[in-house]
Amino acid sequence: MTDEQKKALTELLGAENVRFDEPMNRHTTFRIGGNAESFVCVQSTKEMDALTDFCREEDIPFFLLGKGSNILVGDKGIPGVVAYFGEEMSSITVKENMIIAEAGATLAAVANTALQKGLTGFEFAAGIPGSVGGALRMNAGAYGGEMSQVVEWVRVLAPDGEIKTLTKEEMRFAYRYSILKDMDYIALAAGIALEPGDEKAIRMTMLELANRRKEKQPLEFPSAGSTFKRPEGFFAGKLISEAGLSGARIHDAVVSEKHNGFIVNEGFATAEDVKRLIDIVRRKVYEQSGVLLEPEVIMVGE
Repeated sequence: MTDEQKKALTELLGAENVRFDEPMNRHTTFRIGGNAESFVCVQSTKEMDALTDFCREEDIPFFLLGKGSNILVGDKGIPGVVAYFGEEMSSITVKENMIIAEAGATLAAVANTALQKGLTGFEFAAGIPGSVGGALRMNAGAYGGEMSQVVEWVRVLAPDGEIKTLTKEEMRFAYRYSILKDMDYIALAAGIALEPGDEKAIRMTMLELANRRKEKQPLEFPSAGSTFKRPEGFFAGKLISEAGLSGARIHDAVVSEKHNGFIVNEGFATAEDVKRLIDIVRRKVYEQSGVLLEPEVIMVGE
């Protein structure tokens, strides 16, 4: 970005909402990554529309960040603009059995709201460290539940500035997929349809799932969650174990012995370390089983 572009960006969003050369290892659960050329907070739909127009007109790369829980940022960082939704785009409201959550809200906050209102169906998401926007994009899920099961509609910002409401069917949800991955839409909010439930039972389910996560997942180390998508008919962790890769490492990037489906950062792993380890795992699992694992973690930047 030129100095003139940086000045224009600052004027567009306000100096308090723009940072330059921001270390991305502060903003990803992997704790890995170089600097974002610019890191900006967006507080309204109008600002997001203006920002994306600005980036298109100036030919500046644009990346929308959720909570950084499913990405691996390159060691040389991310050129252009990295944007995230601020508190003003993180509201959660309840209308009867529907929770309306803006894209910047965390899944944990939505789950806690459901608990407080005695609404069941969102317990699966309580422990997923992501935002509503990111979860909609990838149809996030855990323990048998996923966003597609509860989302009724999604409000999006189209490239031409139009605000559209997409139905569940129009979102084309599939395993770790939604239409947001292929269309240049930005999720703004979602209507999450739940059912009345018993608050005590909801709380117990959330506690049970939290205990299962703690018992089976390497939460003591930074990671991006499951590194690989679940191959049809198989479990990635089991295939990795059968290929003799439990504990395999490149420097501080390690295949977790607690859960072989996770690659964790045991200290000062780089993005290059993680990427090399992913490549080794994919190759050896394919040689052993004939199954080609597909990464679930999204690689961003240089």
